[in-house]
Amino acid sequence: MGRQNGLVEVTIESGGLRLRGHVGLPGPGGRNLGVVLCHGFPSGARGAATAAATFPELADRIARGGWPALAFNLRGTGASEGDFDADGWLADLRAGVRFLALRGDVAGVCIIGFAEGGTLAICEAADDDLVVGVAAVSAPVRLGEWAQHPARLLEHVRRIGMVRTPDFPPDPLAWGRRVAALDSRVAAKRLAPRPLLVLHGSEDDVVSTEDARALADAAAPSSELHEVHAAGSRLRHDPRAVATLLGWIERCSN
Repeated sequence: MGRQNGLVEVTIESGGLRLRGHVGLPGPGGRNLGVVLCHGFPSGARGAATAAATFPELADRIARGGWPALAFNLRGTGASEGDFDADGWLADLRAGVRFLALRGDVAGVCIIGFAEGGTLAICEAADDDLVVGVAAVSAPVRLGEWAQHPARLLEHVRRIGMVRTPDFPPDPLAWGRRVAALDSRVAAKRLAPRPLLVLHGSEDDVVSTEDARALADAAAPSSELHEVHAAGSRLRHDPRAVATLLGWIERCSN
């Protein structure tokens, strides 16, 4: 471990791969609930190299509220090893949950997932008893549109640096089908009665607000739907959204 910008730098093992991340630690008297942040597909000019680059800042903000928080890069992004695939990302997220849950000051973990990371968070948490709740931020119900054209998806993830190994995946069609199989609306039904917060911008032009309503309906009555007025898809930079997330973490802690 090493110190960087007030956070603890960590390495998480997942399927023989090393994943890089940071843990924000609360001061004395911190709560027992841990928070795992899950990023989605990279965006921006540098693609996978800078995926989740600002997530440690959010982890630090959550830690200052009193909760240990983990921000890390899934395989194929940032400084983490490996290549993107759906099962691998699910395994990575589960490894992150267990990494935080093993801390002596953590009892129960919630996941906050952003964009495709929200889809992933619901799918992982549905079958993971260590997860006590999920917040899905700007999350699509499915990633199936990508997977209808696996060659196009593979070209995209190679271009942005999420797949680095020349002969990966060995079976592109099967790889694409696994991406298509992620369905957070089905998983949300299994998540209940654990709490689900669905947070969405009213002006999101990437993911329809219909997806947000479908997720909230699937997990009802243990779900909450919050639309952030006049906001787009990058809600982690919106102070109103961050305040909503902190309030939700507080409720999950009680």
